[in-house]
Amino acid sequence: MNLLLDTHMLLWWLGDTARLTRREREAIADAENTVYLSAVVVWEIRIKQALGKLRLPERFRRVVDAEPLVELPMTVAHAHAVGELPSIHRDPFDRMLVAQASCEGFTIVTRDPTIPGYPVSVLKA
Repeated sequence: MNLLLDTHMLLWWLGDTARLTRREREAIADAENTVYLSAVVVWEIRIKQALGKLRLPERFRRVVDAEPLVELPMTVAHAHAVGELPSIHRDPFDRMLVAQASCEGFTIVTRDPTIPGYPVSVLKA
């Protein structure tokens, strides 16, 4: 299975795995699955850090780079797909993640209650 981590899932995976359900932990850790990290997630984290809404350890980049995550860049096709989504969610980062998952056929790992309203696969907690 190809999994795309939502921002909170990446942060929980890296630092607070007790917040993850057993199913979430097992799916992310399963070597049979490919786990993707969108550039959008890192962008959101760094914006929140710059605004003082999120504190990160100084070695955050090294910790992320050490994980066996596959980078997913944002493409023009992904940007166009955002415009085709229904107006369910106002968060531009989450909308982009939904568009990426939809374009790539990935399953999103999230607890965001609005994302299952989109026509996209979501890992059930």
